[in-house]
Amino acid sequence: MAQRSVRLQQQTTADPLSSLRYWLVGSTLLAVVGVLADFRPLLTSQPEPAVDTEICQEVIHPESRLSRDRLSQLLSIPERSSREAVQQLIAAPFCTLPPLTVRAGAVAEREAYPLEFDPGTWFILLYEEDEYVGYDFSFRH
Repeated sequence: MAQRSVRLQQQTTADPLSSLRYWLVGSTLLAVVGVLADFRPLLTSQPEPAVDTEICQEVIHPESRLSRDRLSQLLSIPERSSREAVQQLIAAPFCTLPPLTVRAGAVAEREAYPLEFDPGTWFILLYEEDEYVGYDFSFRH
């Protein structure tokens, strides 16, 4: 009986010390996580990614978005088609981008269309004079 009571006393005196150690280790880990982690995105509610207007030369139609159907139709248009043929398929662009020199002596005009199903991705049409010369995607996430 005496041995049993000594063991119980040893266990009860050891428990607070080990509990304190676990508590110190746990709180230290939480403090490290708190210092290293950036919780600001969790605290602020962010709406759907906004369309970046900073790169636009001129905003033409702020509500303009390109649907999947229109995108697939545009991707099937052959290069060197007339600008008019392309513009018959789509509404006014969201914006125009600054001109770009794609090849020597040719300046390409660019029109940007945010995708309806992914506003952070823009579909960019390139024209040289009145000819459609290609497209590009811009990822703004």
